[in-house]
Amino acid sequence: MAITLQRAGLTDFTVFERADDVGGVWRENTYPGAACDVPSPLYSYSYAPNRTWPRRYSQQPDILDYLRRTARKFGVLDRVRFGTEVTGAEFDEDSRRWRVETADGGTFEADVLVPAVGQLSRPALPDIPGADSFTGEMFHSAEWNHDVDLTGKRVAVIGTGASAIQFVPEIQPKVRSLTVFQRSAPYVIPKTDRRYTRWHHRIYRSLPLTQLAGRLGTWSIGEVLTMALTSVQPLGKLVELLWRLNLRRGVPDPALRKKLEPGYRIGCKRVLFSNDWYPAIAKSNVDIVTERIAELTPDGVRTASRVHEADVIIYGTGFRAKEFLAPMKIRGRGGRELSTEWAGGAHAYLGISVPDFPNMFLVYGPNTNLGGNSIIFMMERQCRYILQLLRRGSCVDVRRDVAERFDAEVQQRLAHSVWSGCSSWYRESDGRISTNWPGLVWEYHRRTAKVDFGAYREVA
Repeated sequence: MAITLQRAGLTDFTVFERADDVGGVWRENTYPGAACDVPSPLYSYSYAPNRTWPRRYSQQPDILDYLRRTARKFGVLDRVRFGTEVTGAEFDEDSRRWRVETADGGTFEADVLVPAVGQLSRPALPDIPGADSFTGEMFHSAEWNHDVDLTGKRVAVIGTGASAIQFVPEIQPKVRSLTVFQRSAPYVIPKTDRRYTRWHHRIYRSLPLTQLAGRLGTWSIGEVLTMALTSVQPLGKLVELLWRLNLRRGVPDPALRKKLEPGYRIGCKRVLFSNDWYPAIAKSNVDIVTERIAELTPDGVRTASRVHEADVIIYGTGFRAKEFLAPMKIRGRGGRELSTEWAGGAHAYLGISVPDFPNMFLVYGPNTNLGGNSIIFMMERQCRYILQLLRRGSCVDVRRDVAERFDAEVQQRLAHSVWSGCSSWYRESDGRISTNWPGLVWEYHRRTAKVDFGAYREVA
């Protein structure tokens, strides 16, 4: 968003960042094996291609370096107030401005508020009885404790999500034993990864269209995968075939394979990509436990049948994705709390605008997450849309009837998607899906290409 403003010649803006560096999830998640499951030519800004990605699927240090270099290249770092956590914001109807509050007691005024805190920034820790009693080391994968040497240790991993399938193969060779507690098995398909050579880098630099063609190809495959999750679900059978081949190749033991078979339709939960998860799980020092965890004890993890002793417990339990903008307190017109507006689940027109919260525009807001493509594409479209609203130079509020009609459409379409068929971090407890976009990213591109100002009203 900052780069979009800077490139448009709008320079009167400030970015508040609670950390001491840019990077978001790629700054925070430093666990072994952390990498992206979207190929790098697509998981990058369209206006800032990187000709020297080391791999097709880049790892955390390389993505973080790219983000730092891009921010520096476009000159936005001087606009960032690092170490500044926003705790709340309130819209003043007299001045038609936002009053932003920070954790250090500071207050700032702004004409426009753009929350861009993401959906995967707050680790989710399960409420397990006895958690305080465990005497060993314990941490979440997003807060990896690099001071803990896992060599020769008995390690328990709780969760088998996107982070766990990356760090488990990395730590498996060094630990004494690895007990993985699995609530539901994920679908894991092969990752078509490869290291880029100097010839790739030379071709990308001398013939940039080759990298652009690769980006377009990956984007198109992502659209097909999205159709398999939404409008053309029979395509999911092809993805399921890839999973079955990956499982059979990586796990020779039929009994273990049975444990690793998901009990839901493919795509209902996030489809994962890995070439080494199944081979790692099949190693002799790894045990998959599917019994429900009863409690943590001083010595480890208790299930119904026994205590699984452990020196270290690592949570691979994901993030609090549905708690948009929490724990910030946002108050709009008439002092209306955003938490009240979102009591039945977060919603926003095009994932950007919320009724009664004038000139507040979200980046990566409700119903803009993807199951099969690059979120960078979506965020660029959101920034482009917000820029059009800013150029209007007024204070606008999305009409409630427009926002409610949009939300009804989105929820109706999502009810027929594969995501509606099981419990996952995509869904609220009542079944509402507040995270994902129901269609292709091309549709989102089209619907956000030009602002329909008739959907908004001027705030007097």
